[in-house]
Amino acid sequence: MTTLEQTGTGQDQSVEHTIQRLREVYADAPEMAKVALERALPALKSQALEAQAPQTESAGRIGIRLGSVSELTVIAPFAPGGAQRLRAMLRLLNGNFSGGKKVGTLHDMRFVFLDNDTKFLFATAYDGAWDPYIDDFATKIPDEMDIIFTAFEGWPGIHSPDVKDWIAKHQIPAEGWYVADPDLTVAEAARVKRVGKAVDEFLDKIGA
Repeated sequence: MTTLEQTGTGQDQSVEHTIQRLREVYADAPEMAKVALERALPALKSQALEAQAPQTESAGRIGIRLGSVSELTVIAPFAPGGAQRLRAMLRLLNGNFSGGKKVGTLHDMRFVFLDNDTKFLFATAYDGAWDPYIDDFATKIPDEMDIIFTAFEGWPGIHSPDVKDWIAKHQIPAEGWYVADPDLTVAEAARVKRVGKAVDEFLDKIGA
Protein backbone atom coordinates (compact mmCIF):
# COMPACT_ATOMS: atom_id res chain seq x y z
CA MET A 1 0.00 0.00 0.00
CA THR A 2 1.35 3.44 -0.93
CA THR A 3 1.73 6.30 1.52
CA LEU A 4 -1.15 8.11 -0.20
CA GLU A 5 -3.40 5.07 0.17
CA GLN A 6 -2.43 4.72 3.83
CA THR A 7 -3.27 8.38 4.41
CA GLY A 8 -6.64 7.96 2.71
CA THR A 9 -7.44 4.87 4.79
CA GLY A 10 -6.50 6.69 7.98
CA GLN A 11 -8.72 9.63 7.08
CA ASP A 12 -11.65 7.29 6.32
CA GLN A 13 -11.26 5.59 9.69
CA SER A 14 -11.06 8.91 11.50
CA VAL A 15 -14.20 10.18 9.79
CA GLU A 16 -16.08 6.93 10.48
CA HIS A 17 -15.12 7.19 14.16
CA THR A 18 -16.38 10.79 14.27
CA ILE A 19 -19.63 9.79 12.56
CA GLN A 20 -20.17 7.05 15.14
CA ARG A 21 -19.62 9.60 17.89
CA LEU A 22 -22.05 11.96 16.15
CA ARG A 23 -24.74 9.24 16.09
CA GLU A 24 -24.19 8.66 19.81
CA VAL A 25 -24.54 12.36 20.61
CA TYR A 26 -27.75 12.53 18.55
CA ALA A 27 -29.26 9.43 20.19
CA ASP A 28 -31.46 11.56 22.47
CA ALA A 29 -32.12 14.30 19.91
CA PRO A 30 -35.64 14.92 18.57
CA GLU A 31 -36.72 12.33 16.01
CA MET A 32 -36.75 15.02 13.33
CA ALA A 33 -33.04 15.67 13.95
CA LYS A 34 -32.14 11.97 13.88
CA VAL A 35 -33.97 11.41 10.58
CA ALA A 36 -32.35 14.51 9.08
CA LEU A 37 -28.92 13.36 10.26
CA GLU A 38 -29.22 9.97 8.57
CA ARG A 39 -30.39 11.59 5.33
CA ALA A 40 -27.54 14.11 5.41
CA LEU A 41 -24.75 11.74 6.46
CA PRO A 42 -23.52 10.83 2.94
CA ALA A 43 -23.03 14.50 2.08
CA LEU A 44 -21.62 15.26 5.54
CA LYS A 45 -19.12 12.41 5.20
CA SER A 46 -17.97 13.75 1.84
CA GLN A 47 -17.52 17.22 3.32
CA ALA A 48 -15.68 15.75 6.31
CA LEU A 49 -13.22 13.93 4.05
CA GLU A 50 -12.58 17.13 2.12
CA ALA A 51 -12.00 18.97 5.39
CA GLN A 52 -9.30 16.53 6.52
CA ALA A 53 -6.72 18.56 4.63
CA PRO A 54 -5.65 21.60 6.67
CA GLN A 55 -7.59 24.62 5.42
CA THR A 56 -7.71 27.13 8.26
CA GLU A 57 -4.74 28.75 9.95
CA SER A 58 -4.19 31.27 12.69
CA ALA A 59 -5.16 34.88 11.95
CA GLY A 60 -2.36 35.96 14.27
CA ARG A 61 -2.89 36.73 17.93
CA ILE A 62 -6.38 35.22 17.95
CA GLY A 63 -8.98 34.01 15.44
CA ILE A 64 -8.71 31.86 12.32
CA ARG A 65 -8.01 32.57 8.66
CA LEU A 66 -9.24 30.70 5.62
CA GLY A 67 -7.20 31.63 2.57
CA SER A 68 -6.85 35.41 2.69
CA VAL A 69 -9.92 36.02 4.86
CA SER A 70 -9.89 36.13 8.68
CA GLU A 71 -12.71 36.25 11.21
CA LEU A 72 -13.24 38.22 14.40
CA THR A 73 -16.12 37.91 16.86
CA VAL A 74 -16.30 39.92 20.07
CA ILE A 75 -18.93 39.54 22.79
CA ALA A 76 -18.75 42.15 25.54
CA PRO A 77 -21.02 43.50 28.30
CA PHE A 78 -22.54 46.92 27.82
CA ALA A 79 -21.50 49.75 30.10
CA PRO A 80 -24.36 51.63 31.83
CA GLY A 81 -26.25 53.52 29.13
CA GLY A 82 -24.07 51.99 26.43
CA ALA A 83 -26.81 50.06 24.66
CA GLN A 84 -29.01 53.16 24.40
CA ARG A 85 -26.17 55.29 23.03
CA LEU A 86 -25.02 52.72 20.49
CA ARG A 87 -28.52 51.96 19.25
CA ALA A 88 -29.16 55.69 18.73
CA MET A 89 -25.94 56.01 16.71
CA LEU A 90 -26.73 52.98 14.54
CA ARG A 91 -30.26 54.25 13.93
CA LEU A 92 -28.82 57.58 12.76
CA LEU A 93 -26.94 55.58 10.11
CA ASN A 94 -30.01 53.46 9.34
CA GLY A 95 -27.98 50.44 10.48
CA ASN A 96 -25.42 50.84 7.70
CA PHE A 97 -21.98 51.60 9.13
CA SER A 98 -20.52 52.60 5.77
CA GLY A 99 -17.62 54.39 7.42
CA GLY A 100 -16.03 50.96 7.66
CA LYS A 101 -15.13 51.12 3.98
CA LYS A 102 -12.23 53.37 4.95
CA VAL A 103 -10.59 50.18 6.22
CA GLY A 104 -9.60 48.66 2.89
CA THR A 105 -9.34 45.09 4.18
CA LEU A 106 -12.82 44.98 5.70
CA HIS A 107 -15.34 42.55 4.15
CA ASP A 108 -18.26 43.09 6.52
CA MET A 109 -19.30 44.07 10.05
CA ARG A 110 -22.28 42.98 12.15
CA PHE A 111 -23.69 44.62 15.28
CA VAL A 112 -26.02 42.49 17.43
CA PHE A 113 -27.62 43.39 20.78
CA LEU A 114 -27.96 40.37 23.08
CA ASP A 115 -29.67 39.31 26.33
CA ASN A 116 -32.06 42.22 26.71
CA ASP A 117 -29.40 44.80 25.85
CA THR A 118 -26.90 43.60 28.45
CA LYS A 119 -24.33 42.22 25.96
CA PHE A 120 -23.22 43.00 22.44
CA LEU A 121 -21.86 40.90 19.60
CA PHE A 122 -19.52 42.47 17.07
CA ALA A 123 -18.49 40.22 14.18
CA THR A 124 -16.39 40.98 11.14
CA ALA A 125 -14.47 39.34 8.31
CA TYR A 126 -11.29 40.90 6.98
CA ASP A 127 -8.20 40.27 4.87
CA GLY A 128 -4.86 39.33 6.35
CA ALA A 129 -3.58 39.16 9.91
CA TRP A 130 -5.10 40.32 13.19
CA ASP A 131 -2.59 42.96 14.33
CA PRO A 132 -2.49 45.00 11.09
CA TYR A 133 -6.31 44.90 10.98
CA ILE A 134 -6.65 46.41 14.46
CA ASP A 135 -3.97 48.98 13.56
CA ASP A 136 -6.04 49.97 10.50
CA PHE A 137 -9.01 50.79 12.72
CA ALA A 138 -6.81 52.92 14.96
CA THR A 139 -5.42 54.95 12.05
CA LYS A 140 -8.40 55.14 9.67
CA ILE A 141 -11.56 55.31 11.81
CA PRO A 142 -10.39 56.02 15.38
CA ASP A 143 -13.29 58.29 16.36
CA GLU A 144 -15.87 55.86 15.00
CA MET A 145 -14.27 53.04 16.98
CA ASP A 146 -14.41 55.00 20.24
CA ILE A 147 -18.00 56.05 19.55
CA ILE A 148 -18.95 52.38 19.19
CA PHE A 149 -16.79 50.67 21.76
CA THR A 150 -17.13 53.14 24.64
CA ALA A 151 -20.55 51.50 24.89
CA PHE A 152 -18.80 48.48 26.45
CA GLU A 153 -17.38 47.97 29.90
CA GLY A 154 -13.68 48.57 30.22
CA TRP A 155 -13.00 49.92 26.72
CA PRO A 156 -9.59 51.66 27.09
CA GLY A 157 -9.76 53.75 23.91
CA ILE A 158 -8.57 52.88 20.41
CA HIS A 159 -5.21 54.62 20.94
CA SER A 160 -4.56 52.99 24.31
CA PRO A 161 -1.66 50.50 24.48
CA ASP A 162 -4.14 48.16 26.19
CA VAL A 163 -6.71 48.14 23.38
CA LYS A 164 -5.45 44.95 21.72
CA ASP A 165 -5.49 43.14 25.04
CA TRP A 166 -9.09 44.25 25.59
CA ILE A 167 -10.17 43.01 22.16
CA ALA A 168 -8.34 39.68 22.53
CA LYS A 169 -9.88 39.18 25.99
CA HIS A 170 -13.40 39.49 24.58
CA GLN A 171 -12.82 37.79 21.23
CA ILE A 172 -14.20 34.26 20.75
CA PRO A 173 -12.55 32.30 17.91
CA ALA A 174 -14.92 30.49 15.56
CA GLU A 175 -15.22 26.71 15.88
CA GLY A 176 -16.38 26.44 12.27
CA TRP A 177 -16.37 28.82 9.34
CA TYR A 178 -17.13 28.91 5.62
CA VAL A 179 -15.89 31.42 3.05
CA ALA A 180 -17.18 31.09 -0.53
CA ASP A 181 -14.09 32.73 -2.07
CA PRO A 182 -11.33 32.56 0.55
CA ASP A 183 -8.64 33.80 -1.82
CA LEU A 184 -10.59 36.86 -2.97
CA THR A 185 -9.54 39.94 -1.03
CA VAL A 186 -11.58 43.14 -0.82
CA ALA A 187 -9.21 44.84 -3.26
CA GLU A 188 -9.37 41.93 -5.71
CA ALA A 189 -13.18 41.83 -5.49
CA ALA A 190 -13.30 45.54 -6.36
CA ARG A 191 -10.96 44.96 -9.31
CA VAL A 192 -13.09 42.08 -10.60
CA LYS A 193 -16.16 44.31 -10.31
CA ARG A 194 -14.48 47.10 -12.30
CA VAL A 195 -13.33 44.69 -15.01
CA GLY A 196 -16.79 43.15 -15.24
CA LYS A 197 -18.38 46.58 -15.57
CA ALA A 198 -15.91 47.58 -18.30
CA VAL A 199 -16.58 44.35 -20.22
CA ASP A 200 -20.34 44.87 -19.97
CA GLU A 201 -20.03 48.44 -21.23
CA PHE A 202 -17.82 47.29 -24.12
CA LEU A 203 -20.27 44.56 -25.10
CA ASP A 204 -23.14 47.04 -24.96
CA LYS A 205 -21.25 49.38 -27.33
CA ILE A 206 -20.40 46.75 -29.93
CA GLY A 207 -23.89 45.28 -29.69
CA ALA A 208 -25.62 48.62 -30.18
